[in-house]
Amino acid sequence: MGTPAEPTYTRSALAPGLLGAIALLAGLALLDSDSFVIIRYAVSILSLIICVFVIQAKSWWWLIGLVPISILWNPIVVIELHGQGWVSAQFIAALVFIIVGVRTKVPTAVHR
Repeated sequence: MGTPAEPTYTRSALAPGLLGAIALLAGLALLDSDSFVIIRYAVSILSLIICVFVIQAKSWWWLIGLVPISILWNPIVVIELHGQGWVSAQFIAALVFIIVGVRTKVPTAVHR
């Protein structure tokens, strides 16, 4: 028996991805209220955090899904969307967060 090998990567995007998905699903109850701005902040910030991890992992293709999420849920320059399309966007964004969080492997500092 030897010492265990050091991991070559981490799943740094997993926690913000799961938190973002939870925020999006919880936000369905707040869609038509003024409190939805809190969801906008949370989703936009978590999306940008995941973008950093995706860039570190050199998995550029995930930016195709994450950048639009950062823009649509932006609380500063609000893009007003309503109805079933917005509800669907909440579910799709939650799915993107989960998939990107699970699939993104950021190399450890030793292996960069």
